[in-house]
This record gives sequence, structure tokens and C-alpha cells, in this order.
Amino acid sequence: MVQVALVVVTIILGYFIGTIPTGYLVAKARGVNIQQAGSGNIGATNVLRTLGTLPAVIVVLADPLKGALATMIPTLVGVGTWGIALVGLATVLGNNFNVLLGLRGGKGIATSIGVFLVIDPLITAMCLALGVFTILISRTVSLGSLVGLASLPLFVLAKGNFAVPNLVLAVALTSLALVRHRDNIRRLLNGTERRLGERPRVKHKTE
Repeated sequence: MVQVALVVVTIILGYFIGTIPTGYLVAKARGVNIQQAGSGNIGATNVLRTLGTLPAVIVVLADPLKGALATMIPTLVGVGTWGIALVGLATVLGNNFNVLLGLRGGKGIATSIGVFLVIDPLITAMCLALGVFTILISRTVSLGSLVGLASLPLFVLAKGNFAVPNLVLAVALTSLALVRHRDNIRRLLNGTERRLGERPRVKHKTE
């Protein structure tokens, strides 16, 4: 019973750590409502395109950090691999479907990286390297993000002797990424996806 209670508490805590809206707060400090700028997404890519490099770097560092922090908590209290996987998933759900922002949020790539970094640093590093390589050759962040995260369950399988909860989490995170990037996927197929260096118009708050 105590173990179940710990899992429930850490899942709830993970979700609310995930809801920390880094991109929204960074943009707010610059006088921009990021949900009304560019794509309206609060993730690092939209922050980069609307506010520039430094604000985007802050988001790129902070979003994985909150994913890692949330996942370290169940790891430290010893709730088991299923508990850790559920907390990791809850954290990404908090980022993607933020109750503080009307169930709007980011696309979960950076937060997913932070979550899996705690679970398996080597696999996470390989996914990150593949994603960055794809971005560099295509100049398309969404494509690199999708390629990197879609490789996560494949790397888990290829490693062998994996924990089933880790594979389930990897598949769930990949599925969430595909759902959140469905518009990007449509634009990629149509050849209209925006590349790095193309900047949308920023809508500043007037109040």
C-alpha cells in the first residue's frame, strides 16, 4: 500500500513538474505571449524563431532538466521500473497538455530527453546525436526531433536485456511526439515545413 501511494504521489508530482512552462515564462519576461507568436507552441523551436538564440538555449536546457528532475524522484525513492516509467510519462504529459495553460503546451521532445537521460544515458545520447545530425543536414528541427525520438524504442530493443517498462515508455514517448507533431508531419510531406533561419512575425503584448 505504501509503495502504491508513493507511485501515485510521484506521478502527480511528475505531472506538475512537467507543467512548468519554461518557454512561456522566458517569452513572458521578454514581453511576448509565445502562444500568440509564430506557431503558438511554447517549445524551444518557436522560442528560437520568435525571440532568438539565448532565450531558446534557456528553454533547451530547462525542459530536459525538469524531465530529469521529475524522473530522479521515483528513482531515489525506489518505486520500481514501472513506477519510474509512469512518472516519466506523466511528466511529458504535463509538458504537452499543461493544465495551467488550458491543456496546451509543448511537443515534449526536450522533456522526453531529460526523462530518458535518467533511465538510460547511453541510449539517450545516441538518440540525441541522431536527431542533431538530422537537423544539421536537413535544417529542419521537427524532422530531427522526430527521427531522434522515433529511434528511441529501436535503440532500446537493439540493446537487449531491456526492462519492459523502459520499452513501453519509449514507445509511449514516440507516440506522443508523433501526435504532437502531426501538423509538422503534414508540412514535411507537403514540402512546406519551415527551416531554421526562417522567422515568423512576433506579436507583442499591448497591455
